[in-house]
Amino acid sequence: MRKTLLAATVGFLAAAPALAAEDVMVVFDGSNSMWGQIDGTAKIEIAREAMDSLMGDWTEGTNVGLMAYGHRREADCKDIETLIEPGPYERESFFSKIQGITPRGKTPLTDSIEQAAETLAYRDNPATLVVITDGIETCRRDPCALAEDLERMGVGFTAHVVGFDLKDEEQDAVACIAERTGGRFLPAGDASELGTALSEVGATVAKEPEPEPEPAPEVELTVPETADSGASLPVSWQAETQQPKDYITIVPAGAEKGSYTNYFRVKEENEGSLRAPGETGLFEVRYVRDEDDSTLASAEIEITDPEVTVSAPESAITGEAFSVSWTGNVHPKDYVTIVSMGAEEGAYTDYTRVKEDSEGQLQAPAETGVYEVRYVLDEGDRTLASAEIEITEPDVTVSAPEKATAGATFEISWTGNVHPRDYVTIVPMGAENDEYMDYVRVKDVNEGKLQAPAETGLYEVRYILREGRKPLASAEIEITEPEATVTAPENATAGSTFSVSWTGNVHPRDYVTIVPMGAENDEYMDYVRVQDGNEGKLQAPAETGLYEVRYILREGRKPLASAEIEITEPEATVSAPESAIVGSSFPVSWTGNVHPRDYVTIVPMGAEDDEYMDYVRVNDDNEGKLQAPAETGLYEVRYILNEGRQPLASTEIEIVEAGMELSGPDTIRAGDEITVSWSGTVPHPRDYVTIVPMGAEEGSYGEYERVQSKDEAKLPAPAETGMYEIRYILNEGKRTLARHMLEVVDETAALDTGGSLEVPETASAGETIKVSWSADTESGDQRIALAQADQADFTWIEVQSASDGPPLSFTLPEEAGQYEFRLLDIPGRKVLSRAIVEVQ
Repeated sequence: MRKTLLAATVGFLAAAPALAAEDVMVVFDGSNSMWGQIDGTAKIEIAREAMDSLMGDWTEGTNVGLMAYGHRREADCKDIETLIEPGPYERESFFSKIQGITPRGKTPLTDSIEQAAETLAYRDNPATLVVITDGIETCRRDPCALAEDLERMGVGFTAHVVGFDLKDEEQDAVACIAERTGGRFLPAGDASELGTALSEVGATVAKEPEPEPEPAPEVELTVPETADSGASLPVSWQAETQQPKDYITIVPAGAEKGSYTNYFRVKEENEGSLRAPGETGLFEVRYVRDEDDSTLASAEIEITDPEVTVSAPESAITGEAFSVSWTGNVHPKDYVTIVSMGAEEGAYTDYTRVKEDSEGQLQAPAETGVYEVRYVLDEGDRTLASAEIEITEPDVTVSAPEKATAGATFEISWTGNVHPRDYVTIVPMGAENDEYMDYVRVKDVNEGKLQAPAETGLYEVRYILREGRKPLASAEIEITEPEATVTAPENATAGSTFSVSWTGNVHPRDYVTIVPMGAENDEYMDYVRVQDGNEGKLQAPAETGLYEVRYILREGRKPLASAEIEITEPEATVSAPESAIVGSSFPVSWTGNVHPRDYVTIVPMGAEDDEYMDYVRVNDDNEGKLQAPAETGLYEVRYILNEGRQPLASTEIEIVEAGMELSGPDTIRAGDEITVSWSGTVPHPRDYVTIVPMGAEEGSYGEYERVQSKDEAKLPAPAETGMYEIRYILNEGKRTLARHMLEVVDETAALDTGGSLEVPETASAGETIKVSWSADTESGDQRIALAQADQADFTWIEVQSASDGPPLSFTLPEEAGQYEFRLLDIPGRKVLSRAIVEVQ
């Protein structure tokens, strides 16, 4: 049997052909907004009139139900009522119910749609829903999300929506119901448009008769003759053809077509198991075709009472765990529970699932009396067996000292443990049963410790039953003021460490602290835990003035004793040279150390108190070194108190330029080695020289060499030709102190620095060539040398005196490669010219 769901929140059905859906549910909007008027007439009246014109011939042979919401109570999102269950349409009864709906409350649109869908079993039957609403959801649910879920989980769920007198933005909030389920959304602004929209919806709901069903395939179904109620029973079947969504269910014998209780889909299988009902009697196991809910096969089965027993002790004390046992397990999810004698079927408190076991434990209730231990069938929550048990008062005692000082730890003991998670606690005299302060679980022991409250007065130590938070025993205890003292020096310098002592320790986590005179109880600055000692050290604040050293009770942050102390200004000095060059290390000295973590730093003149650059901790010393900043200008060297970052002394220092000069070649071949030298006062050994492209950003670097204690270094020339800079870089701040321009030329280019050579660019291996030259100056010993291109300047393969030419003849090596001719000034140790020849 097909089921169609028609949900209308001002709901009515359009006239349509006689052939329509077999089941229709009308959900009528009875919310307060239906009192709104259109053209002087209340919307509720318009809706009632429209109903009379819409109920036509299509109702013949149709089961029609009626649901309303918001018609009984104000501001109640649960006000949803099924006024007529789906059944043959009776006009007089139907309109009587419509006329009796009086708008009052909210618009639980989503819950109404969901409840109507569940009524028509949308998961197993095709369902069509028509929603007609004059308002949007007002009960904090999302109808769009629900529509998506119903479409996903339903067999063939469709929703049509008519929006009555809705604003544009409100229409979007309900149109999604139709859009997400494949339905139609129709707006209506007045009575005429409402009638038209409802007629269209009625025409959509009405449908052509379905074709005659094909003959049902033969199915053979096998089940046992009897089964225990609630048990899993085996089912097998053989079908000529089967669809995965066909299903096996168990129903009372003679149940109507389409009825079902527990079921499972056949999928591609031919056997499975069903859960027997909780009630006894004659039932049928049916193979049902999903397409039309027709029964293709059935087999009779008798559900009988299982033989189950349950056992429990005659009595148990409140809150304790006691043993229970049972026989005749029906299903692993059945359970054994304890309830008051005569409790309603399905009632339960503590319980244990039977699983495959035959024994377990339950926890007794907190209240005494006669109870039942029941074996309950999970299917239907039916009791199959029970045993009476009396819950009695336990014999519990608790002991505590007559007195304890506030915040102290004191010993307690108890007897008659009921449950390991019961606990012993301390509370003010006469406190409510569920109040607690410090507590200890009883577990399997009989003694423990509690911490006394911070406030003095009369208290109770109670043994509390975890089940029900019920006190089983108590003992009175008086919490008295502890006698504590604290001692500190009359004065201390700001930021210094000073000694304190105390007596009358209450708890190891109590603490001694220093605070401004008259500070609130929960304020603290530097502090020391008292633990098991009687003395310690505190660090004085950075600000001068009157302070208190306090002994603070950890429990409640309560001061027990205090001593006054004056914090005075320390006398510190700091010295530094009048000037230092940028980036250099310079000496500083100081006197009047206050704390080892105080520090001496350099900052720009007039900097904020908490600023710092390079610094040195004073420790127990009186001198150290600082590194000067990279930028020149006036600075201060300050002695800074670590506590509060307060400057105690300062001296002025000027940071001046270093005056470095850098030397190197003006031209170099790509890849050759460069000798760089520098002069001036080196600011820092970690300064470095580097080669970078002309105009590179400050801080850029390529190949580099630390200056350390040298005055020259060697760097490889870049591989790419072009204009470069050799830079001297200050390590502090990465600032350039000196530059030298450098041109990098091709690795085969001739280099002239006081002369010139004329040689061919290429020649054959072993060939004899002529070499000519000229020199800007004459010296007693100039020579022409042939060398490998990478050979040291004053080593060679062959050399001839310049006085024998020019020109001179040289026979080239037999091995191909790059070679270099050099014009050498031997006395001056200079290379006046270079020229490359490629030997092929």
